[in-house]
Formats: sequence, C-alpha cells, structure tokens
Amino acid sequence: MNKKLAAALSGGAVLVLALSACTSDNKGNDKLDAWAKQVCDAVQPQAKKIEAANAAIQKETSDNSTPDQVRKTDAQAFQDMSDAYKAIGDAVQKAGAPDVDSGAKKQTDAVKELDGIAASYASLKKQVDGLNVKDQAKFADGLKGIATSLDKLSTSGNDALKNLEEGDVGKAMAKQASCKSASAAPSATAS
Repeated sequence: MNKKLAAALSGGAVLVLALSACTSDNKGNDKLDAWAKQVCDAVQPQAKKIEAANAAIQKETSDNSTPDQVRKTDAQAFQDMSDAYKAIGDAVQKAGAPDVDSGAKKQTDAVKELDGIAASYASLKKQVDGLNVKDQAKFADGLKGIATSLDKLSTSGNDALKNLEEGDVGKAMAKQASCKSASAAPSATAS
C-alpha cells in the first residue's frame, strides 16, 4: 500500500522542481537575475528535503515494515514536505515581485499556492498520525485514503508556479546554478 503512496508522492515532488526552468538565453536583466538567484538558492535545499522525504516513504513500504514504522516515516516525510513548501513560499515572498509584467500578481499567486501545498501536507501528516496501527486492515484502508488525497495533491494546480516561471523569469532562473542542480535532482519513481 505504501507503494501507491510513494507513486502518488513522486508526482508531487516534481512540483517543486517546476521552479527551475530548462531554457536560457544570453540577454539579461540584472534585477531579474538577482531575483532568480535569490529564489533558486532558497529552493535548492528545500528540493533536496522533498527528495529525501520521497525516498524515505518509498523505502518504508508496508510490505516489509510494521504499520508503526510506516506511520512514523510517512508522518515525518509529510512534515518535512510541508516545511519545505512553506520555506519555498517564504523565499518567493521575501524575494519580492519579479521584474516582469504582472510580477506582483505572479508572486502573490505562487506564494498562495505554495502555502496551500504546505497546508495540504500538514493535513496529510495529521491523517497519518491518526491511523490505527493495531489493526492491519484499518491501517491499510487509512493509507488508501491518504494515497488518494496525495494523488489529488500531486495533480492539483501548480498553475501559479508555471505562470511564475514562464517567459523572462524562467530564462533568468535557468541561468542560476542552484536551479540547474535542483532540476537535476533525480525524481522519485514507484517500485
């Protein structure tokens, strides 16, 4: 059952890596480049935290672990993800609006979305904490519900993040070494 959780989770982790773009050009905007560097430098350690949480959930499958071990691992992973998305939202907020058309709206929308994702992971942590580990069937049913919620979370809107990183913002982010290394992080795969 935790394999389904891990599969759903791997889709969500990709979301943070959406904050790094793939294309680049040489014409620059120093203000935008400075903004991108500030955001990318803050995102990189959070992307690693999300990746580690992903890996922990995949490692701790219900096939070879006790329900209590799975619950503890999943709860910690969801807390780590919640903290990471909140930190990314804070970094985008702190960086200010990017120096592009509608930059303030893009920033506000992205921060709101990141904070929402952080709250969703915090909610999943509470759900995991409340699972009955004494009854294997109830535990498995509880994990199914969490996997369903996680699947919805991983496919729900990262539109604001895509909107934030399009155009010149994406180009500026693509120039940053820290965004390149964040996007190069291996994505999680279900086993």
